[in-house]
Amino acid sequence: MSIKKTSMNFKTMAELDVPKGRRGKHREIISQILSDLDQTKPGSAIKLPLKELAESKERVRSALNRVTRRDGRNVATASDENYLYIWNVQTQPH
Repeated sequence: MSIKKTSMNFKTMAELDVPKGRRGKHREIISQILSDLDQTKPGSAIKLPLKELAESKERVRSALNRVTRRDGRNVATASDENYLYIWNVQTQPH
């Protein structure tokens, strides 16, 4: 009895060449924000012009939230019609 092979539906590649990790489209802006947050003094906020964002502020906030939760960072955001404000939340000693 012969088994009929069907052709592949998708291309294949070596597993070693498969990209590992999530490299979302917000990666660059989030990296820049985190770098700036690392350099801000307590009580200071980053003031990011909304017109410079390629994506909506909601999407950037969401991406920032995912990364900061994963990394155990505590940041807060606020916005008005022109800017997205981001700052490190200072933890209070108990």
